Amino acid sequence: MQRSTLTHRLTGQAVADARLILPFHLRQKSRLLTTLEGGEEIGLLLPRGTVLRGGDLIASDEGRIVEVVAAPEGVSVVTAAASRELARAAYHLGNRHIAVQVLDGSLHYLHDHVLDDMVRGLGFTIGYASLPFEPEAGAYSHSGHVHDHEH
Repeated sequence: MQRSTLTHRLTGQAVADARLILPFHLRQKSRLLTTLEGGEEIGLLLPRGTVLRGGDLIASDEGRIVEVVAAPEGVSVVTAAASRELARAAYHLGNRHIAVQVLDGSLHYLHDHVLDDMVRGLGFTIGYASLPFEPEAGAYSHSGHVHDHEH
């Protein structure tokens, strides 16, 4: 059997015939050889700059439809008593170009002990969890796509 290549994101309702479970760093790649949940090898050949989110449906030109699932990852969870304080933590993390997921009452970022020490030093409480990581797309993104800039 020839390997399917997923080439585009679907909009609207469709029924997926497989699931692709990926951590965030792989959901940012537009070119990737990977494996579906059932073990089948599959290729991604998506438009550059595409960032996949949990729940996205991607398809091949032949009609194959796959659901993207955000894999649980080790995240640091920042909490504070007031939303103003969380905004302050988000500012400091963003100032370091850290991908941050903003939720009601908490901020999540991929676990990093150096960042944890910095955030603790600012007076915040840090917890840890294994959760799907869906950071903010960023101010310069379009339609949920993030453009990663290497420095």
